[in-house]
Amino acid sequence: MKNNLLFDFTVDKGSKTVLVTKEFDAELSLVWDAFTKQEILDQWWAPKPYLSKTKYMNFTIGGQRFYAMVSADGQEMGWQIQKYTSISPKTNFKYFSAFADKDENLFLPGSDWDFTFSEANEKTKVSITIKNDSLERMEKMIEMGFTEGFKATLNYLDEVLVALSKK
Repeated sequence: MKNNLLFDFTVDKGSKTVLVTKEFDAELSLVWDAFTKQEILDQWWAPKPYLSKTKYMNFTIGGQRFYAMVSADGQEMGWQIQKYTSISPKTNFKYFSAFADKDENLFLPGSDWDFTFSEANEKTKVSITIKNDSLERMEKMIEMGFTEGFKATLNYLDEVLVALSKK
C-alpha cells in the first residue's frame, strides 16, 4: 500500500459543509463498489468497534439504504436512511441522509452527500461534500465524534480494499 495518499478533511461551519478528499490505492471500480454495494459497505461503514448493519439497500435513483451501527454487544443504534437522488455510474452519486429510529421515522434536519470518483496514476480519489441543512445539526454531529469516526472509517476502508483486491 502506498503511504503518500491524499486525505483532506475540512469542516466549514460558515457554509454548514464538510469537505473530504481521500485517495485510495485501488482501482476505481473496486472503490466504487465499496461505496455502493451493501455487502462491502457493511464491512467498513462504521468506526471500530462498531459494525454497519444494512436492513435494506436499493442503489437506484429514488432508492434507499436503511442501516444501523451495531455495538460489540449487539446493540443497534444510530439508524440512518440514505435516499439516493442522483447516480452517474463510477463517477458520482448523491443522497439525502437523515438519522431515524428503528421504525424509519426520520429525525430532521438531514444532510446532502455528494460523492465524486476519479482515477489517476493507479489511485482512485473520492471527494465527498456533506452539506448540512442546519448548523445546529452539523455541530451536534461533530460533538458526537463524526470527524474522528469518519476519518477512522475511511482509513479502515484502505484495509478492506487491500483484502478485496487479493480475491
